[in-house]
Amino acid sequence: MQFKKQVTVGLLMCSALLAGCDGGFQTEEAKASGSTVATGTDSGSAMGDVSVWPELKPALQSDPKLEARISELMAKMSLEEKVGQMIQAEIKYVTPEDVREYHLGSVLNGGGSYPNNDKLATPQDWLKLSEAFFEASMDTSDGGVAIPIIWGSDAVHGHNNIVGATLYPHNIGLGAARDPQLIRRIGEATAREVAVTGVDWTFAPTVAVVRDDRWGRTYESYSEDPAVVQAYAEAMVKGLQGEKGDDDFLRGENLVATAKHFVGDGGTMRGIDRGDNLVPEKELAEVHAAGYFGALPAGVQTVMASFNSWNGDRLHGHKYLLTDVLKERLGFDGFVVGDWNGHQFVPGCTVDSCAAAINAGLDMFMVPSDWKELYKNTLAQAQSGEIPMARIDDAVRRILRVKVRAGLFEHQRPLAGKDGIIGNDEHRALAREAVRKSLVLLKNNDNLLPLKPQQNILVAGDGADNLSKQTGGWTISWQGTGNTRADFPGATSIFEGIEEAVKSAGGEAVLSEQGDFSADSFTDGQQPDVAIVVFGEEPYAEWHGDLSSLEYQQATKTDLALLKKLRAQGFPVVSVFLSGRPLWVNKEMNASDAFVAAWLPGSEGAGVADVLLTDAEGEVRYDFTGTLPFSWPHYVHQTVLNPYHEDYEPLFALGYGLQSGAESLVSNELTEDGETYVDGALEDAWMLVSRPRAPWQLQIAEPGQAPVAVTGNRASSGEDANITVASIDMESQEDARLIQWKGLRKGSVQLAATAPQDLSRYLQEGAALTFDIRVDNKPEQPVSAAIACGEDCVAELPLQNTLQSLKPGEWSTLSIDLQCFVEKGADFSQVSNALALSAEGQLSVAVANIKYVPKAAGEAEIRCQG
Repeated sequence: MQFKKQVTVGLLMCSALLAGCDGGFQTEEAKASGSTVATGTDSGSAMGDVSVWPELKPALQSDPKLEARISELMAKMSLEEKVGQMIQAEIKYVTPEDVREYHLGSVLNGGGSYPNNDKLATPQDWLKLSEAFFEASMDTSDGGVAIPIIWGSDAVHGHNNIVGATLYPHNIGLGAARDPQLIRRIGEATAREVAVTGVDWTFAPTVAVVRDDRWGRTYESYSEDPAVVQAYAEAMVKGLQGEKGDDDFLRGENLVATAKHFVGDGGTMRGIDRGDNLVPEKELAEVHAAGYFGALPAGVQTVMASFNSWNGDRLHGHKYLLTDVLKERLGFDGFVVGDWNGHQFVPGCTVDSCAAAINAGLDMFMVPSDWKELYKNTLAQAQSGEIPMARIDDAVRRILRVKVRAGLFEHQRPLAGKDGIIGNDEHRALAREAVRKSLVLLKNNDNLLPLKPQQNILVAGDGADNLSKQTGGWTISWQGTGNTRADFPGATSIFEGIEEAVKSAGGEAVLSEQGDFSADSFTDGQQPDVAIVVFGEEPYAEWHGDLSSLEYQQATKTDLALLKKLRAQGFPVVSVFLSGRPLWVNKEMNASDAFVAAWLPGSEGAGVADVLLTDAEGEVRYDFTGTLPFSWPHYVHQTVLNPYHEDYEPLFALGYGLQSGAESLVSNELTEDGETYVDGALEDAWMLVSRPRAPWQLQIAEPGQAPVAVTGNRASSGEDANITVASIDMESQEDARLIQWKGLRKGSVQLAATAPQDLSRYLQEGAALTFDIRVDNKPEQPVSAAIACGEDCVAELPLQNTLQSLKPGEWSTLSIDLQCFVEKGADFSQVSNALALSAEGQLSVAVANIKYVPKAAGEAEIRCQG
């Protein structure tokens, strides 16, 4: 019962810190039903009731001189120039000459995109390209009007696209700090670093209020508490843009900010990125739009439309929400930009044609590579009247309004190209402060923390000296993968911070990722006094991070084994957990004497040591002050866990967080039952949706050879590369895999589990194996699909004729009744390979979205009697 008491203390702490865990946003629907927000049980509620939204005035007073200047410019612009202003292209696919010819309004660099395609591009390289785009946009040699281009970038935790920049904790960690003034200071520092490179506009802040923590963008949210998100949105916008009314608002050392993604991205069913949010409109306004009630009054100049749908309707084409609500009811007079090709998901649209999005209220398309065709089609639609001229003029006026307000025409960039700003000591000190304030102490039995540094301290775990893991997604590359220590000059890993603090106090810290040590490990010949184990999630971004289960390391449990191994040797174990969301870690917590949620702390890992260790005299240097921005699950099925639900039973409540010396005792016998309790219909089983989902791993397999794991963007088998697998784009970035067989010998690409999986319920519920496939050349030799259920259990179906019937180069969805595999001997109670595609000859296919879908067998392309 001691643990139950501790949870109660956590709830009281939450109330004291937040004036109520729900921050006053406890909706009437939620109070009445206790239902989870993401389930959408009230999806039939009335839509289109604008009265549930607050009526806001424009943040900035209308300026007649500014508007007259815009009118004068627009009067001189051709329709071609106006449409050009509504296009934003990606720097890999556009040149300054294109900007000059098409009068483009904007460019962006996507995650992992750099000037000259050089990851190590210097600030001067960025500035040089920026100046080239600007000069091209101001060129009037063709008789056009000089309209400066605006460059947008995802500077979401510092200027995270450039090597050497200061990287702050991701938003979820900042939410633990409960310090809006800190957020404003981070915004100011980020703006200065971005301004050095000539970039004018950042796609930040994200103001999502997350409901299902399986969402791959949970770490981009400040909190599940709408009140926290609202306060932080205001603070970050002011930090990035400056204070409205000040002379340097949007100018000088400031940037144009973006509130995103409008609206409801954090509340989709099952936490599926780009999925459907089914809440009633009142809840959409009160919960999911809370951040806009902070950002809009602060004067945010751009809003990014969301990928998700609301009750089945895509936001990129949602006139009611984009125009009636955002622009009219909420008084937004800046411009709405799309997300990466987000318009293509609007019904009737394609990536290169979407009048519906513009008519709904989108002002600028984000169209990375297909911008020329989209430009031509949008121009034709405007000429034909399919897009009214008034809508074109409104969009262009909004874009020009932001450009004039931001001083882009004057082109005064006081920080452009300046040395001593990116990654400077002042900014790194701020980031280190943010790390300290973000740490949440969840368990501290026997007041183990903070540790005295005059000890033998063993530091273990693959996150201890791993800046890639420590910084997470949206770091240099889009997914945060592929980075090495050399990509983080000036940064400190968590181990480096511990080592420095311990050494200066006379102790000794030794790094061993696997937790191994000997009599020679420490200079005194003794064993460790304590172990610090740093572990957690691998980097990910967006839908690549979506989960089907909140269980940490659902398949492998290697980190749990490490914790148990160290604890069995008789010294206490401190766990430092790196993650972008709360996860079910009961087993790992049971094997730890102290447990710290460190989130994704960024480049300044020394901030962790500041809090874990006392000074040389044993005095606390910096106490734990962080509190949970999200409720922490007690059971693995608690994927949606918010305070106003009647069945709210977290392990640790929203707002919980211990301080050094606080009376606490968390049980070492937390439930370790990892069963997922399913309410209602069986959910789809994801095997590969953008990336392989635990416990499945993508492998290349050939007879007589060990399987080759496909862990990066490209992998091949053997020296002759008989089989190659590469990440490609289907609808979105890297959401599909291209598989090519040379035909030198038979081989397969398989989704293999680390341990056999019981999927028998899917068979019982009439499931089908479904996947998207593009056949590039018709197979001339046998091709098969197989499911394996152990070493001598393989059920194989021929696919050659089916693939030959598909049109080469086009995507199709293929589904196979699971019963067909049973008839070939499959045992679904112990599936080891969820799917293996084999070919004997030359073949090139692309696949995506591999999953088992309940009740889909009856409609499958390949069916069996059963």
